[in-house]
Amino acid sequence: MATFSNREAFYGGHDKEPRTCDAALIRAFGILGKRWNGLILETLLAGPAGYSEIRRTVAGISDSVLSKRLTELTDRGLVLRSLDEGLSGRGEYTLTGAGHALRPALEELIRWAVENLSD
Repeated sequence: MATFSNREAFYGGHDKEPRTCDAALIRAFGILGKRWNGLILETLLAGPAGYSEIRRTVAGISDSVLSKRLTELTDRGLVLRSLDEGLSGRGEYTLTGAGHALRPALEELIRWAVENLSD
């Protein structure tokens, strides 16, 4: 098995410029890498949900963080918020097409975690 020094690994074995991560991957982890976002998206893969239902499903998230994350996911075009026409003013959250497109990636990530990460 070949071993590499830290310098070789960082520079890809060359004395040139360091490798850079793919810009698309950086953008993806800018969203998915934030704590709670993956769990919120996974919750909404099961179907539309109100704020309270998401709060119950994503155990441990505070109200302020959930509100902030839902706003971010909505601004990024992954989640859509629709308001109840009644007096309650409650919102319902659902995934957009872009949000649903994450299903295979999230399912694969779940499978990988089950196989490779201990509890």
